[in-house]
Formats: sequence, structure tokens, C-alpha cells
Amino acid sequence: MANQPHLTASAEHFWMPFTANRQFKGNPRMLERAEGMYYTDTDGRQVIDGTAGLWCCNAGHGRREISEAVSRQIAQMDFAPTFQMGHPLPFELAGRLAQISPAGLNRLFFTNSGSESADTALKIALAYQRAIGQGSRTRLIGRELAYHGVGFGGISVGGMANNRKAFGALLPGVDHLPHTLDVQRNAFSRGLPEHGAERADELERLVTLHGAENIAAVIVEPMSGSAGVILPPKGYLQRLREITQKYGILLIFDEVITGFGRVGEAFAAQRWGVTPDILTCAKGLTNGAIPMGAVFVNETIHDAFMQGPESVIEFFHGYTYSGHPVACAAALATQEIYRRENLFQKAIEIESYWQDALFSLQGLPNVTDIRTVGLVAGIQFAPHADGAGKRGYEVFRQCFDDGLLARASGDTVALSPALIVEREHIDAMIERLADAIRKAA
Repeated sequence: MANQPHLTASAEHFWMPFTANRQFKGNPRMLERAEGMYYTDTDGRQVIDGTAGLWCCNAGHGRREISEAVSRQIAQMDFAPTFQMGHPLPFELAGRLAQISPAGLNRLFFTNSGSESADTALKIALAYQRAIGQGSRTRLIGRELAYHGVGFGGISVGGMANNRKAFGALLPGVDHLPHTLDVQRNAFSRGLPEHGAERADELERLVTLHGAENIAAVIVEPMSGSAGVILPPKGYLQRLREITQKYGILLIFDEVITGFGRVGEAFAAQRWGVTPDILTCAKGLTNGAIPMGAVFVNETIHDAFMQGPESVIEFFHGYTYSGHPVACAAALATQEIYRRENLFQKAIEIESYWQDALFSLQGLPNVTDIRTVGLVAGIQFAPHADGAGKRGYEVFRQCFDDGLLARASGDTVALSPALIVEREHIDAMIERLADAIRKAA
């Protein structure tokens, strides 16, 4: 560690998440400041942020409105409990979010992360089925290649092998739908792919196998981000909605990545015209400034809990920091930025330019697929002879060396810039990515 001036002598004490720790600490990539579309690393070098932090800084970095709101709130009241007590901000925030939510999803439960939002949504689904007298509905259905955070509920319904295999027995009674990645039929599709809606019909088989009376909920990401930007085929989400409604199964959308303008509109549910029963979010809720998540629930589900004596706690669940005042202040300031700058429409307005720029990469060495919609993209590479994931990591590392922060997921490199991105930023990102692809070849 002595040869790394930007890591302290105590660097060994931080066990980094989702990181090859020994590899990173041998050759660290350290960020020090952020403003607008750029990070500055510890060498004073500007790096274009092609990933909005980690899919979360949708309004760009260094927004004074958010930092000033946080500063005012923490000076006024740093913390207040929301167990049998309250303070105004989560009520105000819930009302504000209900104005932009898909129709009917206007009851909110606050969490601190996407992982907590996923586990909360699953618990709401199970408790709701019991509340309406269908307590046999305990089975949960996720999807292959899905990511729903790192709680035991989330990794149980999730479908990324490396997130699951080290932890032994997970939740019982969980099944998975097949993923929708079909490079053979859908490679280099612009927007939603044509083929694959029929994969939703696998839910019919699971209903036949287990009985609808035993299935509580299906949870999917409208777009699978962490697995490498896997888009829903045209008609797929609509078909899932039809089947779940047919059998009284709740449909949960995990919009931790797609929420707050990433694919256009406030949520993917609105962009693609499918309203779930429950919707989770986090990340862009506060522009990444303060950890916070939320679960949107439709009124019917919420009201099913509001029965019996008024003195009884209706839902035995929550977090110390649910509706934290400082997080709420950050979220309210963030939502005002989105509204004032009309950022939810930005992904749609610039989508064609974004797609044209990305498809200029087609034909570069080892590029086997490009998937893009809204302001997100996945560029997939042929695996390296030394093993899966090596080429994706090499492109990611070369991008950073060339001044672009991208994200590697196996042999797919993902881009998801802030919604404030301009054409010149896109041009610079694509130029640097193209150079990195050539060098990694």
C-alpha cells in the first residue's frame, strides 16, 4: 500500500462492496470531487460521469439546492422518530410523490435503500394476501438475471448467480421466470426488442404447477439494469400484467434504476403503459445525495390493512430511518429540480441522438450487441479467451484511464448518464468508449 499515495495506510480496513478488493487496492481509482457531468479524481483529472454515479445522480452532481436543503434541515432537526411519532416532511414528500406516480399508486412507505424497498414490497405482498383471507398465497416469483438488492428477500427473488451462491438456503417457496435476453434474435435493436413477449407465458406454467391460490406476487425490473441493461420485449410487461390480474397475483415493479426519468417519464410503468400493484424506488429519489428509498402501494392494498381497532398497529414493519428528516429534505429538493427543469422528458427528447451515437460503435472489435432505450445503454462484448467478464473489465478500466466512468457487468459495459446530459457530453463519452474498445481489443 505504500506505493499508493491516494490510499491511506489504513486502506486495508475498508472492505469494499461488490469490488475485487485486492485488485482495486493494488491499482485504485479514486474520486475526490463532482460537479455537473464530471468527477475529478485525486490526480486532478476530470472524468465524465457516464453512469450518474451508480444510476442515481439523475440531476447531475453538486446541486446546490439539495446541499442547502440538507444543511438547513440538519441544523433545524437532525432526526425525529416515525414510530408512533411524526414530523411534517415525510407527509409532504409522500404527497409530492403521489402527484407523479402511476395512477392509483398513491400510498408510500419510506425505506433507506433499494434493497430495503424490495424486501418491504415482498412483505407487504405477503401480509396483504393474509389480510384479505388468502394466507395460502406465500409463494414469490422473481426472474433470472434480476437484481433486487442484497436483503435475503431480494436475493431470493433475484436471479444473478454470484449474488446468491455463497449464502446457502434463502427464502423457501421462490420460483423464477426466464430472463428476456435474446441476443440471437434481438441483437442491435433500437429501443424495445421485437422478440420475447412469449416468455411471460412461463408464468402460466408456474400457476399450473403451484396453483394460483399459493402465489402471492411476481416481482420484476421493467428493465434489468445490473445484469447488463436487459430490455423488456414489446408486449412482455403487458402480458405479465394480464396474467397476474387473471389469477389475483400481485405485480411488483422494481424501479430503483428506472425510476425518476431514466427511460423517460417519471417511471418506466408510465413510459411503457403498465401499472403494477406495488412499485419500489430509491437512487434518483434524492439524486443519490442521501440514502433513501420508497415503496408505492395502490389504495386497495393499503386499505386492506386499515381494518380492526384503530389502536392496533396495522403493519409490523419499518426502519429507524424511515422518513428521516434530512433524507426527506434532500428528496423534496430533488423533486423540485426534476419539475423545474422538466428532466423526466429529457431522456425521450435526446433518445434518438443517444441511440445514433451508440450505434456508431457497431462493428468495433468484439461488440456483439448494443441495447438502448431512454438514457441507458448496454454494450455487450464477446468473452475473452481468458474467461467471461475479463473483456468487460478491460473496457471499463480503459474507459476510466481515458476519462470516462462507465460500469461493467460481466462482459457488458453500461452507460446511464445524468438527465442533464448534452450532445457534446454524449459525443465525448462515445469517442472515449470507442477508443477504449479498440485498445482493449
